[in-house]
Amino acid sequence: MRMLPIGPDAVLVEVSDLAEVMALHARLTAAPPAGVVDVVPAAATVLVRVDPVVLSLAATRTWVSTAATSAAPPASAPAPVTLPIRYDGDDLDDLAAALGFSPEALAARHVATDWTVAFTGFAPGFGYLIGAGWDLDIPRRPSPRTRVPAGSVGLAGVFSGAYPRETPGGWQLIGTTDAPLFDPDAAQPALLVPGGTVRFDAVRARARARAIGSDAALPGDTASPTAGEPRARSESAAAPGGIRVIAPGPQATVQDAGRSGRAAEGVGAAGAADPAAWALANRLVGNRDGAAAIEIAVGGFRAVAERDLTVVVTGAWAPVAIDGRTGDPYVVHAWTAGTELRLDGFLAGTRAYLAVRGGWDIAPVLGSRSTDTLSGLGPPPLRPGDVVAAGCETAGPVPALPLHPWGLPPTGTDAVPLDIPFTTGPRADWLTPSSRRLLAEATWVVSAAADRVGIRLEGPRLERARAEELASEGMVPGAIQVPPAGHPVVFGVDAPVTGGYPVVGVVTSTGRNRLAQARPGDRVRLRPTFRGASDAQRG
Repeated sequence: MRMLPIGPDAVLVEVSDLAEVMALHARLTAAPPAGVVDVVPAAATVLVRVDPVVLSLAATRTWVSTAATSAAPPASAPAPVTLPIRYDGDDLDDLAAALGFSPEALAARHVATDWTVAFTGFAPGFGYLIGAGWDLDIPRRPSPRTRVPAGSVGLAGVFSGAYPRETPGGWQLIGTTDAPLFDPDAAQPALLVPGGTVRFDAVRARARARAIGSDAALPGDTASPTAGEPRARSESAAAPGGIRVIAPGPQATVQDAGRSGRAAEGVGAAGAADPAAWALANRLVGNRDGAAAIEIAVGGFRAVAERDLTVVVTGAWAPVAIDGRTGDPYVVHAWTAGTELRLDGFLAGTRAYLAVRGGWDIAPVLGSRSTDTLSGLGPPPLRPGDVVAAGCETAGPVPALPLHPWGLPPTGTDAVPLDIPFTTGPRADWLTPSSRRLLAEATWVVSAAADRVGIRLEGPRLERARAEELASEGMVPGAIQVPPAGHPVVFGVDAPVTGGYPVVGVVTSTGRNRLAQARPGDRVRLRPTFRGASDAQRG
């Protein structure tokens, strides 16, 4: 067993095989100490995230080492799950032929297998299933589909799995299920949880569903919402007492501190991309910690107040126009009922936070009001005509603060690139020595492929020292992955909880705040803060 640091608040525990992963996960989750935030199993690792204020990384490593050699906890496996399945997947015939089976024989082998949920990831409620006696190793599709319908059942590697919602994906699709795989309103949102047993139950096949990527429904098809997908707003959401959105700009979402401690269910963190700016906005209007704000990307936001409000804008330097009069960000403004607020083009930065005194009154999903743009959890991105109510989450009066105590977010130039501090990641040795130096010495350019899920950095190509594929393992916000193309990608707040590319570094919270405000074309330098890989411990 080997423990590798992955950022300042997590360790990646590397073990020999999936059976050891499942055994260690059971031991760690039987009686975790205070301060443990997440325990996330994957193919050959277990990620342990902690609150370092409560539990130090040194104490975490001691606890993991002790738990690994302790007696196995009493068996308390989740209740068995039976998934109805129709073997009508678009890849069934071709995959069966490639394996030397008939479609019926492959389906019979799949349905006769006893499956166990090894780990979750990729999307909320997506379980990676391993089968007793299942010895097929299925290659993923050469090119992933941009759209895999919810309920699709697939095979990839040694795993089977079912898609809880419509997402891109590269698994070979063999069937469909109508089982509710993820319901955010349920006491246990994910139907499939690590350690649970699963059987598939074949039901009478129907005509093949519409072709993947086609929107043409078959006769008799009816649309129904899928658990975890954005839901239509009800008329009750249009009660007076907040704002009515006229134009959201390219993207405007509701954000708070995010969803912590649910990574083992495949639920990512989400929350404000620039938490420092979000928290400051709430302080400036006297809100409680954790109140929701509206995160506005780039600009173009317009809304009308339905009652008198007190608001502030932080983050990007966004002039605040209310009823035709322009004021500064970081200054608290009165927003009179019936008048319009505009945030046009930002002078600097990418994301602005619009906080109202009392916070925005949005129903929480899994304990958070945040929109997760990857998984679809939380309220959908704002649209024209949406009404957002103001709440009553105040902590005291609006504080008397000096005028303009904050300046414009910095812009990275060739002469003065943005400094982005990072710690060495658990897979830094997957890069050649020269590429490890290049990672920290090159000037990188923020590409147009930058959003809440991640930011691709353009620059010199990083060479890998190892060519094999890395098994999926737990990820943290700020993880710097290097895909085969050689350009680093920095995970954002909406990134998946597991990933299959090597993590060569982890951007610090300060660096993540700066990247959240970086624009495409900005120049950045990745500055190492310490050589965490040399601290790996063996047990």
